[in-house]
Amino acid sequence: MAQDKKHDGDYLSAADKALLRFTELMIDKIQTLQGDWKKPWFTPGTTQPPQNLSGRHYNGGNSLMLMMQAEKMGYDIPVWATFDRITNLNYIKDKHGNVFQARDENNNKLPQVSVNKGEKSFPVFLTTFTVVNPETKEKIPYDDYRNLSKEEQSKYKVYPKLQVYNVFNVAAQTNLELTRPQMFEKLKAQAQGQMMHEQGDLSSHPAIDKMIDDNLFLCPINQVKGDKAYYSPGDDKIVVPKREQFVDGEAFATNTLHECAHATGADSRLDRHLGVHSFGSPEYAREELIAELSAAVISSQYGMSKHIKNDSAQYLKSWLGSLQQGPEYLKSVLGDVRRSSGMIIQRLESIQQEMARGEEADYGKFRSAKAEGQQPVQEHQAQAAKEAQPVEQEEQHHYHGRSR
Repeated sequence: MAQDKKHDGDYLSAADKALLRFTELMIDKIQTLQGDWKKPWFTPGTTQPPQNLSGRHYNGGNSLMLMMQAEKMGYDIPVWATFDRITNLNYIKDKHGNVFQARDENNNKLPQVSVNKGEKSFPVFLTTFTVVNPETKEKIPYDDYRNLSKEEQSKYKVYPKLQVYNVFNVAAQTNLELTRPQMFEKLKAQAQGQMMHEQGDLSSHPAIDKMIDDNLFLCPINQVKGDKAYYSPGDDKIVVPKREQFVDGEAFATNTLHECAHATGADSRLDRHLGVHSFGSPEYAREELIAELSAAVISSQYGMSKHIKNDSAQYLKSWLGSLQQGPEYLKSVLGDVRRSSGMIIQRLESIQQEMARGEEADYGKFRSAKAEGQQPVQEHQAQAAKEAQPVEQEEQHHYHGRSR
């Protein structure tokens, strides 16, 4: 773990170094797409959503960069862990908190799990939050803060802190296969490849199909006969061609997710000032990159491949130029990708939970909140990202593209 603080002279902090690595990876990816922009962001069947040893998925920019690193290095099991977490596989703790070396069923000491010699870690970011009452100086856990009412939350200040952790691919960069073969085989079995959809199959993922077809998203999604998909900030609505106009359900879903990502930037949500970005401007191109990467992250998590949108391909050169100017551009983009993809995934998970109730499922809460103009409950990070003063829209803008 390292402080997110720049040192004097030519030295870079851990966060600066991580951003440089992220930027190099992203430049390589976009250069590859420039050569053939019809390629998907990630190779189908080879890149799965990354997770830690506990099964928790990485999100946003961490997910995106770990998938890019896995694809570059040829890792086929998407499980990552810190050096300490890997070392801890060699020990067990009893109910009293006493630590012992791990043993097998015959009470023989198990061989030591370790990182392979010469392997290099990969950085991930973690934002932690300190919550303090300015008057009483009382500190409370962030999870407790999230459960407070808005009135109670207003009494506290939230201070985010960015930290860097270094992780290794557990299957490829350690001796786990030799020292814990059963665990290795279990992780291998759990590593599900991307869902492969036959051309002509108009389904995608049940929760995504449900959200789109039953209009359960944060704003209306209108399916119309046409050749353009776009989000209108002025009307706060998404328009997409009908499902049967796409080559398959995956293309329909991923294109719609791109527009959903734009919709998260509305002034009532994450407030990315969509209404003031003129077509073709650097800001417009940046918004297209946020939508593309957000859709790619979500698609991978739900077993689909995201191809770059036809109209987004024209921005490849602009993205490359901005990335080559320095890592700060990617840092800000990844922050928006994390918030945007997190908002959509939270919605999909809520729909999935409701679907699991079968005949008792009630989707009224999704529709009523949208009809009344209410926001669903989001993470504090999303709320904190909003600017205090929304920007008035002087003219109508669409974030759009043609169907694939």
